[in-house]
Amino acid sequence: MKIIVVGTSHAGYEAVQTILKEDSNAEIHLYERGETASFLSCGIQSYLEDISPSLDSLHYANEESYKEQGVNVHMNSDVVSVDPEAKTITVKTADGESKESYDKLFLSPGAVPIEIPIPGTDLDHLYYLRGRNWADKVKERMSSAKKAVVVGSGYIGIEVAEAYAKAGIDTTVIDSLNSILPTYLDKEFTSVLQENALEHGMKFHGGEKVQEIIGENGSVAKVVTDKGEYEADTVVMAVGVRPNTQWLDGILARNERGFVEVNEHMQSTSNPDIYVAGDATLVPFAPTGEKRAIALASNARRQGVIAAKNMLSDNKFEMPAVSGTSALSLFDYHFACTGVKDCDADLSKVDSKYYEETIRPKFIGDDTTVKMKIHFEKDTNRIVGAQLMSKKDVMFAINTVSTAISAGWTLEQLALADFFFQPEYDKPWNFLNVLAQQALGETFGSDKELF
Repeated sequence: MKIIVVGTSHAGYEAVQTILKEDSNAEIHLYERGETASFLSCGIQSYLEDISPSLDSLHYANEESYKEQGVNVHMNSDVVSVDPEAKTITVKTADGESKESYDKLFLSPGAVPIEIPIPGTDLDHLYYLRGRNWADKVKERMSSAKKAVVVGSGYIGIEVAEAYAKAGIDTTVIDSLNSILPTYLDKEFTSVLQENALEHGMKFHGGEKVQEIIGENGSVAKVVTDKGEYEADTVVMAVGVRPNTQWLDGILARNERGFVEVNEHMQSTSNPDIYVAGDATLVPFAPTGEKRAIALASNARRQGVIAAKNMLSDNKFEMPAVSGTSALSLFDYHFACTGVKDCDADLSKVDSKYYEETIRPKFIGDDTTVKMKIHFEKDTNRIVGAQLMSKKDVMFAINTVSTAISAGWTLEQLALADFFFQPEYDKPWNFLNVLAQQALGETFGSDKELF
């Protein structure tokens, strides 16, 4: 069987590795439009902060390693079209265009940065952050930047802003919404993060829409919003991404936002021999059962495995529902979230409880707390979301709540769930037990410290 894989990031990487394990006779052709394969975008912040020594270290495979595995690698090869009827792709290289045939086709077209239509985005020292080349430019600029404005306060924007602030650059973050990380954390957490970030030199201005970038001598000089003006010699645009699927217009079914429509087997609904995964697709959302855009490497990896297995086994596997579980840190705090938040919860049906708890017993001499919030259905107490934040890294605990959501657990089950107790790590009642108990309005006396 001849399988063509387009795209070498998370989904494409996982698809290739799965095919190699499942079918040693498969003929794999891997296409990448860039000069390097399988770049790990999630590691860009570590490179900006000099934790990772170079961009070359942010790869989990390269052209040579693929070839050693027997994969036919085609670098600097841009797949620009697909003919599902003829089962061919059109590839554009420096030598022109050519067609290649396939038995099964796997597409991982990914996403591209959203470019807001305002004057000044063509000025020098204005950057986006998507992929290796942009990461290199943003890093290089850090050595000379004095005053930076980051537009957008999602994960990407916050990672860049933190790196710039740590480097001693005067850094301001602007977002049209009223808080940082608005789709990841609720107000109880973001207000704390914003105050802490300010202490570290990162300013935040929410509820402002950028209207223009003003230049001077061809370079950025000022960012103008509907509420103010901010001097800047460096601007990083991080207002989100959109599916890189325009080239599939009229070829594969897409929704109104450009996401390729796939079934539970990761097959295109337009053609059973074409499989699609990654940021250009929607994933089933466990708390509600609907499909959502959740651009996480973990989701792309799962999709890559499911798609590859199905290409080789007559669609025996289905993509599991996920909860969009993620974690990050910002200066002094670690935080994580899963499932629904206030911004996307149906508050007529979903309730929540916020609570703070010390992580370890009093006699340990550590009063570090964990800030917690859990969302649950009012009628059934079924858990549908949670958020954690602490100066201590206990963020792996969010995986437990994610699993509980997938399993359909209720507050009652989490309140009495079996967690280990060891004073170096936690209390007799783990903080997740306590969070569920508080949501139920019930506490257990064995965890009270009376003196």
